Amino acid sequence: MKPALKIDFVSDVSCPWCAIGLYSLKQAIANIGDQVKVDLHFQPFELNPNMVKEGQDITEHLVQKYGSTPQQLEQSREMIRARGAAVGFKFDMGARARIYNTFDAHRLLHWAELEGKQLPLKEALLKAYFTDGKNPSDHAMLIAAATEAGLDPQEAAEVLAGDAYAADVRETERFYQHNGIHAVPAVIINETHLIQGGQPVETFEQVLRELAATPA
Repeated sequence: MKPALKIDFVSDVSCPWCAIGLYSLKQAIANIGDQVKVDLHFQPFELNPNMVKEGQDITEHLVQKYGSTPQQLEQSREMIRARGAAVGFKFDMGARARIYNTFDAHRLLHWAELEGKQLPLKEALLKAYFTDGKNPSDHAMLIAAATEAGLDPQEAAEVLAGDAYAADVRETERFYQHNGIHAVPAVIINETHLIQGGQPVETFEQVLRELAATPA
């Protein structure tokens, strides 16, 4: 019987290192092949829970939040672009001009998990924002991403129209924050092993192999 690993991937759809971490993790899982059974769940984390509806210019936001200089921002963007490309994810830095609120995206991801389509929706949302420069708080975009992920667009619209799963998302966010998760991505394996940050494929693969070889 293959060992089973439950992976909770705590992240935000507007976090570039979360995209890098996810695609690195996916490659690590593919490298291991059928040696292990992986049960992957995406858990919510909002980088900017108080972001205004219209969003904020991304350069302005990063300067205010981190005190970054234009040179530092350019170096960071190139590092992110290169790291993404290395694991098969395309960042279009020219397309993404603003930071937005992502709470509704997390509500939709919660619903998608119940429908067995969480991973394809997560990938569709990351592509929509980082590759296509679309607004992850826009309901039309969210419905289009849900449709791309194989979900029913009418049901997605109904979820977004009200406050469905809002309490669930907030409760889950509080749970991880109260348990010390204050930066993402945070990859928690079998509820005991934490890998922090957008690590390279080799790091994820090494940890997964070690845990798969460890008796339960």
